[in-house]
Amino acid sequence: MYRYILNRLLLSIPTLIGAAALVFILMRLIPGDICMVRLGGSGGSISASALAVCHAQVGADRSMPLQFLDFIGGFATGNFGISMWSGKPVVLEIATRLPVSLEIAILATVVAVLIAIPLGTISALKQNSWLDHIVRTVAIAGIATPSFWLGILSILVVLDVSRWLFGSPWMPSIDYVPLWVDPLQNLSIVILPALTIGYRYSAVTMRMTRSAMLEVLREDYIRTARAKGLLEQLVVNRHALKNAMLPVVTLIGIEFAFLIGGLVVTEQVFNLNGIGRLFVQAVQNQDYTLTQALVMLTVAVFVVTNLVVDVLYAWLDPRIRFG
Repeated sequence: MYRYILNRLLLSIPTLIGAAALVFILMRLIPGDICMVRLGGSGGSISASALAVCHAQVGADRSMPLQFLDFIGGFATGNFGISMWSGKPVVLEIATRLPVSLEIAILATVVAVLIAIPLGTISALKQNSWLDHIVRTVAIAGIATPSFWLGILSILVVLDVSRWLFGSPWMPSIDYVPLWVDPLQNLSIVILPALTIGYRYSAVTMRMTRSAMLEVLREDYIRTARAKGLLEQLVVNRHALKNAMLPVVTLIGIEFAFLIGGLVVTEQVFNLNGIGRLFVQAVQNQDYTLTQALVMLTVAVFVVTNLVVDVLYAWLDPRIRFG
């Protein structure tokens, strides 16, 4: 197992380098000049000397290979450089936004798992019953409902309920407070987006759980276990559910990695300064340095998540051995 993990970590190095090269090239193909945008904001004409000084400050005057080597070296050492737009260190920009997205992604994943796996299992065990139809309707509604509309609807519901209960509308503070500083205020800020994303997330996972369970329940070893007289709960939990979780765990891992940088619309609806919003701002401002760092952060999250999922396979299915 340890040798397998080490090999996967070593294989992730060329993956990250390849992703870095692709991102670096694509970012340079985008038309526009960050220095023209920065200096043009003050109005008036832009002198060639001022433009040259700006290019030297952001490193755009160096050759492409040198810029790429600087980028790779900074990524290896955790130094992503200075943001071309804000002038602040990229690590600082990411560090102030990452806790928001990470906390929402974790809570949304917990909500999705708590909803999807029990309901998906029940739906498979009660196939074509009224309970199965209700669960399938809930899942299809979650897949078909846009997350931003669900977020707006949840805000309106909270406003109406708080007005009815307390006589005045209540909304959480828009200023993010870390969990260790004020847990209640922190949860009041992240609970609505976590529930909104978690329900949307659980709908896909629920369908996958139901499909995987139906496939496993038709296997010969399930019929054999039932023929031996084992309790139905034991058959479902020990023999069926663990084997059905392999594709479900894969889906959960992919969705979790996507949530780190893919919550652009949801963060806009709930006015959260997360990684998704920072992505949009970096692209709009043509900030190559910040955009590259954000993309590489997302790639690294995907690589680590895939490694964790592969390791979980051995726990879920002992027949899997890593070589």
